[in-house]
Amino acid sequence: MNSDVNDLDPGVEPDNEPTAETAPPAADDLAKAIVEREQLRDRLLRTTAEFDNFRKRIDRDRREMADRAAEGLLLDLLPVVDDLERALSVEAAGEGADAYRRGVELIYKQLSELLARRGVTVMGALGSDFDPHLHQAVTSVPANGHRDGEVVEVLRTGYLLNDRLLRPAMVKVAQA
Repeated sequence: MNSDVNDLDPGVEPDNEPTAETAPPAADDLAKAIVEREQLRDRLLRTTAEFDNFRKRIDRDRREMADRAAEGLLLDLLPVVDDLERALSVEAAGEGADAYRRGVELIYKQLSELLARRGVTVMGALGSDFDPHLHQAVTSVPANGHRDGEVVEVLRTGYLLNDRLLRPAMVKVAQA
């Protein structure tokens, strides 16, 4: 009955018992919040890492696509380089031969520089061991003075595009 009197008497203070709204957070609620924060932080880090990997993959795919697009054009240019090399290997005599040779050398140099800027490098095959991944064997010759499987003559130059095979070298191979 005493509690009824306190409720009705305006001069008496009500009991100051904490309610659910005014109660301090319990330790288990704080622990739950910390765990949830760590889970969200972990998810943020994972999402950030996934996005970074995605960006790197897209950049790599873009570079590979550009290389593949350039590869077709470069393959079309290589026979022109072969023809220029053949023209330079011939000794021409006669009137204007030197001027003609200098012109061909200039064109060959410009084309070689263009290919080098695009990542094309000449594959050195002469004297190396035959590798079916890099060389196309056209014929074999007796191994007189050469190792078995050694490339003794290059019939057509091989090329690499950014350390990847663009065109295999056409070669003669020594055979014991």
